[in-house]
Amino acid sequence: MNNTQPISRRRFSHIAGAWLGLNPLLAAKAKLPIAVQLYSVRQLCQKDLPGTLAGLAKAGYQGVEFAGYYNYSAQDLRKLLDANGLKCCGTHTALGTLMGDELAKTIEFNKTIGNRNLVVPSLPEENRKTRAAWLETAKLFNELAGKVKPQGMRVGYHNHSVEFTALDGEMPWDTFFGNTKKEVIMQVDTGNCMDGGGNPVPYISRYPGRATTVHIKAYSKTKQHPLIGEDDMNWKEFFNLCEGVGGTEWYIVEEESGAYPGLEAVARSLQNLRKMGK
Repeated sequence: MNNTQPISRRRFSHIAGAWLGLNPLLAAKAKLPIAVQLYSVRQLCQKDLPGTLAGLAKAGYQGVEFAGYYNYSAQDLRKLLDANGLKCCGTHTALGTLMGDELAKTIEFNKTIGNRNLVVPSLPEENRKTRAAWLETAKLFNELAGKVKPQGMRVGYHNHSVEFTALDGEMPWDTFFGNTKKEVIMQVDTGNCMDGGGNPVPYISRYPGRATTVHIKAYSKTKQHPLIGEDDMNWKEFFNLCEGVGGTEWYIVEEESGAYPGLEAVARSLQNLRKMGK
């Protein structure tokens, strides 16, 4: 005799939800949000920032990373973001704006626009010309990380190609991140890394939990205008590491192929990411 009683759909959903909550490895992973680095559409932003942000939101982007503010105040930028349902996932912040009296202004500006990730996009020559210079720069970033942490913020560094040419037998990327605290976040730019002869994939696992935001940029040795997903990058492995050990919170598209005009290239890039399940 079968004494099993039927279970309601609501009761089943409640039990399953609780069970999956206790077994997070079995629960479906939520998709990471996707943003766009506004440098990708900088000419459009210069002409019409409100219209550009509206177009990006319509294309399906959930956030933006700034690389300049186009003479808008922090308050006005926040209004534009809120009006389009966009989040600020980062700002490319010059090192000088994190130094001395400028730091407090930078923190206040970023608090207003809702950003906590202060990413330095490049370094002056004196900060990176030797391995010793990289070590000193690592110390500086450790200090900066300590200063912004009480404000709920993080500092980080974004690569170009020079970080993957060895200095004194070591890649500058390793010199820097091997000597910085885990609070210093690592913004890997896939295209820039590959352009410098590096492979971005191993660095995600080498420095676990630090790839808070990553730049998704296409690179190909043979195609002149590759889009994301139509290039040489092993995206599947990269995404698996970002979501498994990287601690990644945002994927950020940076489109520099010039394959299509206006917003079309970044829209197509997002569509390709969606096809890959992102």
